[in-house]
Amino acid sequence: MEDAIQKADILIEALTWIRQFRGKVTVIKLGGSVMEDPRSMTHLLLDIIFMETVGMRPVLVHGGGAAISRAMADAGLEPRFVQGRRYTDDATLAIVERVLAGEINEGLAREIQGYGGKAQSLNFRTTNVLFGERLTLDGTDGQPIDLGHVGTVTSADGEIIRRLCEVGVVPVIPSMCIDAKGQKLNVNADTAATAVAQALQAEKMVYLSDVNGVRLDKNDPDSLINSLTEQQAHELISSGAIDSGMIPKVQACLDILDRGVRKVHIIDGRMRHALLLEVFTSKGIGTEIIKNGKL
Repeated sequence: MEDAIQKADILIEALTWIRQFRGKVTVIKLGGSVMEDPRSMTHLLLDIIFMETVGMRPVLVHGGGAAISRAMADAGLEPRFVQGRRYTDDATLAIVERVLAGEINEGLAREIQGYGGKAQSLNFRTTNVLFGERLTLDGTDGQPIDLGHVGTVTSADGEIIRRLCEVGVVPVIPSMCIDAKGQKLNVNADTAATAVAQALQAEKMVYLSDVNGVRLDKNDPDSLINSLTEQQAHELISSGAIDSGMIPKVQACLDILDRGVRKVHIIDGRMRHALLLEVFTSKGIGTEIIKNGKL
């Protein structure tokens, strides 16, 4: 009986958050090591189905770097990275489109449907919703660096995505876009998710990471900071508490807040039911970053 009462208490705790976020959009950015772990993926997709079932409107934006690299190796192609971006020539673009916008994107939608949810792939074979332009980076000599068919997302078709959410369908969006000339481009998944969140004026954006969030000591998981304001995040970067690989992630979160998204979360996507624990419990299991004065 005590176990049953405890389960009821958990549901009552979740009720507050379910009511608050009912009808609100949450953009979930999926990539990295989480996608390489089938067990984590199962729990993640079940969490997304649960969110939609109780009235939230989850939108899934994904990358697929590891799978692309494996496909390139199978084709005898050596991946090349320039300032952290995958150089994308014609042969690489064909693989990115087949693996990322095809196999992974449609596979995720099928898995959601297989678990009893509803999902729609939004790719080049169905309906593209991401638009952008070719990305150029400045070299050390001031000259532009050629990245091939690499782009940045400048806009997303929020109307198509929103219509799917309104009828209980989870949109599944790959990190590729089309430019004004119809050229397909490989884009960073963080950039793609940010554009989607901005177009939808999302309530939340969730980064699924391989760390549990922002820490006072990056080597100590127990030093997790559950909530940060924009100002506090800047102060932690200045003090060096946030450093190395976490800096661009936090800066991306701050940029998303400036674009109108209310909250950004960084969580360890490998934890069982990480999404539900972060969204539907009072403390959460990761770090939420919000605008100043909103805690």
